[in-house]
Amino acid sequence: QQASLFGQLCCEKGMVNSTYGTGCFVLMNTGSEVVSSKNGMLSTIAWKYNGNLMYALEGSVFVGGSVIQWLRDGLKIIKSAAATEELATRIDSNDGVYLVPAFVGLGTPHWDMEAKGAIFGLTRGTDERQIARAALESICFQVHDVLKAMEKDCSEKIPFLKANGGATVNNYLMQFQSDILDVEVKRAIIQETTALGAAYLAGLAEGYWTSPEEIHEQRFEDFTFSPRMEEALRSKLIKEWNVAVDTTKHFKI
Repeated sequence: QQASLFGQLCCEKGMVNSTYGTGCFVLMNTGSEVVSSKNGMLSTIAWKYNGNLMYALEGSVFVGGSVIQWLRDGLKIIKSAAATEELATRIDSNDGVYLVPAFVGLGTPHWDMEAKGAIFGLTRGTDERQIARAALESICFQVHDVLKAMEKDCSEKIPFLKANGGATVNNYLMQFQSDILDVEVKRAIIQETTALGAAYLAGLAEGYWTSPEEIHEQRFEDFTFSPRMEEALRSKLIKEWNVAVDTTKHFKI
């Protein structure tokens, strides 16, 4: 994840990258300062360049893209991951359906290994559309929870989010992530940013590039998603998601 952070050239303090794979891993550059988290984050070394040691905060979402795999291989309500985008956009809202994919517990910032997955808000009218949409939105809500915890630790709002990983090809996922965070989400043009970051650091070490600023001359973003959700709706959705997560955490048998 540290290599992915550098692969996205999040070289300035406060810049954040999220990798959307089977799980989601979110890192924030904290510069030369080690930030001791009070909100469930991990403090980690980001990289060392030109003798300067850089640090980061790291948060982990255990179930990201794997919730889509579950819809396909477990529930068998979709034939491919790409089908979730089409299903999600066939309805105007989530109809009050929330999926908390705590299949292996909850990661950052909850760290609750006893939690189990749950779906809330089911009615007779619920079908694969609402469940697919709730699955996609659950990924974004979890990343939102991580980033809000990071903001508390650093006492500042993130300027934007850089995103990479296989799940980012889903436009609905990326747009909802931007909406629920109320910041721009910049999707990487090269998805394998972990390998890219390792290559960049190797190139700097060998003198192929003289500085990160020189690397910046390349094109990095495939597309930038801008928030377009009204604040009232955003607050409502986050509040309802929090109720779903809290209920899940209290359901222990």
